Amino acid sequence: MRVGPKPQGLVGRKRGALCLLVSRLVLTVSAPAEVRRRVLRPVRSWMDRETLALADRHFRGLGGGVPGVGQAPGRVAFVSEPGAFSYADFVRGFLLPNLPCVFSSAFTQGWGSRRRWVTPAGRPDFDHLLRTYGDVVVPVANCGVQEYNSNPKEHMPLRDYITYWKEYIEGGYSSPRGCLYLKDWHLCRDFPVEDVFTLPVYFSSDWLNEFWDALDVDDYRFVYAGPAGSWSPFHADIFRSFSWSVNVCGRKKWLLFPPGQEEALRDRHGNLPYDVTSPALCDTHLHPRSQLAGPPLEITQEAGEMVFVPSGWHHQVHNLDDTISINHNWVNGFNLANMWRFLQQELCAVQEEVSEWRDSMPDWHHHCQVIMRSCSGINFEEFYHFLKVIAEKRLLVLREAAAEDGAGLGFEQAAFDAGRITEVLASLIAHPNFQRVDTSAFSLRPKELLQQLREAVDAAVAP
Repeated sequence: MRVGPKPQGLVGRKRGALCLLVSRLVLTVSAPAEVRRRVLRPVRSWMDRETLALADRHFRGLGGGVPGVGQAPGRVAFVSEPGAFSYADFVRGFLLPNLPCVFSSAFTQGWGSRRRWVTPAGRPDFDHLLRTYGDVVVPVANCGVQEYNSNPKEHMPLRDYITYWKEYIEGGYSSPRGCLYLKDWHLCRDFPVEDVFTLPVYFSSDWLNEFWDALDVDDYRFVYAGPAGSWSPFHADIFRSFSWSVNVCGRKKWLLFPPGQEEALRDRHGNLPYDVTSPALCDTHLHPRSQLAGPPLEITQEAGEMVFVPSGWHHQVHNLDDTISINHNWVNGFNLANMWRFLQQELCAVQEEVSEWRDSMPDWHHHCQVIMRSCSGINFEEFYHFLKVIAEKRLLVLREAAAEDGAGLGFEQAAFDAGRITEVLASLIAHPNFQRVDTSAFSLRPKELLQQLREAVDAAVAP
């Protein structure tokens, strides 16, 4: 969920209302961009030639589409040994089929946050957090108040939130203030000097954060912290991104639904549920198709474990203990088509909402793009710039035939990324609504970029 000088986050849409805008937190302490990029730079993406060929065959088989809808698997896969699980294994087993998995705590045992933020008893180390971050202003949601399909937020110093949290525990996990949950705290953006985590290689191809780091304005790296009983309502992640979540301490219960299953959970007005555990879903008059929905895939995530949430999987998450977690949203070549399809659906929804003014409103199509950006955080023009920033870095690698560049990219990874961008960029350029965008002032015209990508991809696959 995003907000700041420019309102950029869609936190929920209700039929008959365009969107709910929430202001984004701007932390009071900032680190220089060059420091942040140095500390948070990902390790090398280990895509080899065999994995590149496998991925290319997979996407050619889709013919420009996205993975189909299916039932949830019977259980989540558990990856136990870091040394026995490669990036290629992750691509084959989870990225290509778009399936969730859980990594054992062995993958995060060396993280600084697991050493410093947690007491020997396995509980949040409030004293350390107060000493280190006590004066930082953080976003806090009230889990007991529904605002569309989300919760209202306030901002307070971390020390005030920890005072509340201690009182909540002492009160038997109850408070007249309700159950408050610290969510979407950009700690790693503004405090890069502490050894908080090491980015796992499986998630190192992360275009969202690569793009926002290049602009030096934002990121999609978050810390969540809250008492037992705090929770996140039913949702899918922004832009249909992937996400990963690590419990620094505590346990979470996840309820996940594969793409498409959420449609059966809509009420008779077309709205998605706020809480999939609510008895209201059993009311067939209100939710006439709920019986068609399969059961969710349920995960109990232990301390130190890492959950991979695939693209487009709706989910609801409950903290079973006092819990701190680190979470990232990320997009790359494996779910770029999902992001593009989502943006097209968002524009269609906006156009439907304001269709009655189509003939009377000057520049109606332009206003639809403005509204889309306000609600979704990005419009077609910004999506092009997102693709352009990522594409130019991949083109540099391919042209120089380098083994790796400053972002940690290998040649095969750059070739795969360029191929996926080429396909989606061609679709964007052909879209009638993008053709209405004035591209005359762009530093690189879309068709020129597309031609450069096609030439580079052809050269990369040549014998």
